[in-house]
Amino acid sequence: MRAVIFESAGTLVVAERPEPTAGHKEVVVEVAAVGICGTDIHVFDGEFEGTIFPLVPGHEATGIIVAIGEGVTHVAVGDHVAVNPSTTCGECEFCLNGKNNLCRLWNGLGVVESDGAAQQRFTAPAANVFKLRPETDLYQAALIEPIACAIRAYDILPRKMGEHYLIYGSGTMGLLMAQLAPRAGAASVTIVDINEERLKTAREVGVQHVYTSAGQSDREKWDVVIDCTGSIRAIEDALPRVKAGGTFQHFGVAPVDAMANYSPFRVYRDEISIVGTMAVLNSFGRAVEMFEAGAIISEPMISHSFTLEDYPQALAMFRAGSGRKLQIRPNDSESRDLSA
Repeated sequence: MRAVIFESAGTLVVAERPEPTAGHKEVVVEVAAVGICGTDIHVFDGEFEGTIFPLVPGHEATGIIVAIGEGVTHVAVGDHVAVNPSTTCGECEFCLNGKNNLCRLWNGLGVVESDGAAQQRFTAPAANVFKLRPETDLYQAALIEPIACAIRAYDILPRKMGEHYLIYGSGTMGLLMAQLAPRAGAASVTIVDINEERLKTAREVGVQHVYTSAGQSDREKWDVVIDCTGSIRAIEDALPRVKAGGTFQHFGVAPVDAMANYSPFRVYRDEISIVGTMAVLNSFGRAVEMFEAGAIISEPMISHSFTLEDYPQALAMFRAGSGRKLQIRPNDSESRDLSA
């Protein structure tokens, strides 16, 4: 069986690995698709807190169950599933208080120390697999994990109906946050990105106001400003654009030791709320429901698929900001430009 392996920070190989087996309350999933996201870049570069190498990456996965272990009752061989990559200890203060996404032993499959889905088949906890309808497109459904992260972000926003949203970044997360904003009560949605190609996708999925700079908008301040880039430059541009009494949300993943400058006086004087959001919390099942209900226009978002052997090319393309959502399809024999 073939797999991508991050051997150490900045080093990867594609190699043969033993076939996985399903232990107690585990399943083996044959991978249909696994998305590449900014977190994978941070992991590969050694910038994500807690990563232990070697590691098989890949945390936005869908596939078909090919084996089940003892004690698995809610899914069966042949089921189409999406996989929640977050696992926690279940015993610490945060897990016991219902904030398990803040578990100090939080372990994302393909992110920290458990192997992910950039391989032909992988083992997942049965509790982390969510059954899909047979007719649901497994390739498009690989967006369910990022949708679950977006839903978590909206869960913790102190939002009200009729507010105006500004979103930095027209990558996958920015596009998902923008598409969900009207359902969360937004009166208008503005998205900014310096990449014109990505802004084209924003228009295709129905975002109302699209700019290369927030300064191009007629509006000077927004009720809710969300950074989906993790870029310090973007964050420092975004915070001053929050209206008095508004909210700024850190969604994008910045390098662990990165620092941003802002005005504490402005936060104090304008009663600005600053909130973070971490992964998934009781939102994966809702993400399945929302995806299958058609809440997201997904097809324009996925532009290329790659084989395992072409994983380095996919990483390079992601870093260059080319294409839209990039997927690895481990059991495909050729890479494809899906936008052609």
